[in-house]
Amino acid sequence: MKSATRSANSPFFSTAESGAYRPVGGISKRGFDIFTASLALVFLSPLFLLLMMLVKFSDGGSVFYGHRRIGHNGRSFRCLKFRTMRADGDRILQEYLRNNPAAYEEWRATRKLQDDPRVTVVGSVLRKLSLDELPQLINIIRGEMSIVGPRPVVEDELELYDAAAVFYLQSRPGLTGLWQISGRNDVSYATRVAFDTHYVQNWSLIRDFSIVVKTIPAVCFSRGSY
Repeated sequence: MKSATRSANSPFFSTAESGAYRPVGGISKRGFDIFTASLALVFLSPLFLLLMMLVKFSDGGSVFYGHRRIGHNGRSFRCLKFRTMRADGDRILQEYLRNNPAAYEEWRATRKLQDDPRVTVVGSVLRKLSLDELPQLINIIRGEMSIVGPRPVVEDELELYDAAAVFYLQSRPGLTGLWQISGRNDVSYATRVAFDTHYVQNWSLIRDFSIVVKTIPAVCFSRGSY
């Protein structure tokens, strides 16, 4: 795991890897996760199969994509998604950022691009409706993620959290959360960090259920998505 190489110089990784943090919400939150994710996988299985075929037939590439993210207590895991980018996406991104200073600044600030040259036609639709994230239900069953929690981040992003990283590491990353129902890409990264901190400090099962309910209209109206 890449993060292990930084733990000696990184206070939030060294604290997390000592096993100090139990997942926020404990058994009740985990029970809610397993029940909800299992139910969703059963009811959404026809949609799941349809999306698999669309992704596969769009360009013949792989259906799923797993990107390394940082989870509870600093553990690395493969965050699953339906593939929305071209296979040579890394090369395309680097070339695009070299030739577009404004895009480079956008990427440096948010780790996202409003006009991402790597995204396929089918992928753009899946992203708009957040359907690309449905495979994360599998991550939830595995115990790597939660239905509700902070947005999963890569190691370099976690450094942007600074002292607030300790709150991120106390929770499993979420399929949805305060960021998703509060504007998503329309809000700054600092606001996103504040959302994650507030969520962990004020967690309750009722709040989780409320966020899930509010996620439905946020997804349907594609608020802050690109």
